Amino acid sequence: MKKIGLIGGMSWESSLEYYRIINETVKQKLGGLHSAECVMYSVDFDEIEKLQHQGKWEELTQIMIDCAQRIEKAGANLIIICTNTMHKMAEEVESSINIPLLHIADATAEKIKGKGFKKVGLLGTKFTMEEDFYKGRLIDKHAIEVIIPNSEEMQIIHDIIFNELCLGEIKETSKEQYKKIIINLAEKGAEGVILGCTEIPLLIKQEDVEVPLFDTTRIHAEFAVDYAIK
Repeated sequence: MKKIGLIGGMSWESSLEYYRIINETVKQKLGGLHSAECVMYSVDFDEIEKLQHQGKWEELTQIMIDCAQRIEKAGANLIIICTNTMHKMAEEVESSINIPLLHIADATAEKIKGKGFKKVGLLGTKFTMEEDFYKGRLIDKHAIEVIIPNSEEMQIIHDIIFNELCLGEIKETSKEQYKKIIINLAEKGAEGVILGCTEIPLLIKQEDVEVPLFDTTRIHAEFAVDYAIK
């Protein structure tokens, strides 16, 4: 089994889910008392969130590179970034290390293509929905068309992530808002919807909507396990 490196803490609530899913998947695949060999470097999300909203992406890139290099020195054989938004600097991080970085959009794209879908909706932080580092990769590398919510809906999604989900707050009113936005994306032609923020699956589950959902936290964690044990 390869040793999985995780850059976590963004937020710790979703990193906890990564750790749980990774170990449950290893146990399911290998049986017995097996669990994952892994190394996690967990950041202080307060610092990260402030830098994100100040637009200090170069500083954030250096932080992420430092995390990745520390994980590599600790003996990891591969790295995953336990958040969608911070894949904004995935290429810079990958070029700074000598082990593979498993991109969350690539893992998600494989699941989407496995369903035969060509057009999907994308939920996430405003950074993820508005910029091209994520949806551009789906379009250019995987030929998947991406629909995003309107500006008002994007702000609602973004605010709930940072003001509630990252603080561990789960509100029924927020779930209803997300469900309405997902339905709107389906009406625009989305065959499925990507939960493109690792906190969103804390709020929305597949049983909440009829539209197929792609839980990027679970997809990414299971993808890492498959790579580690193949």
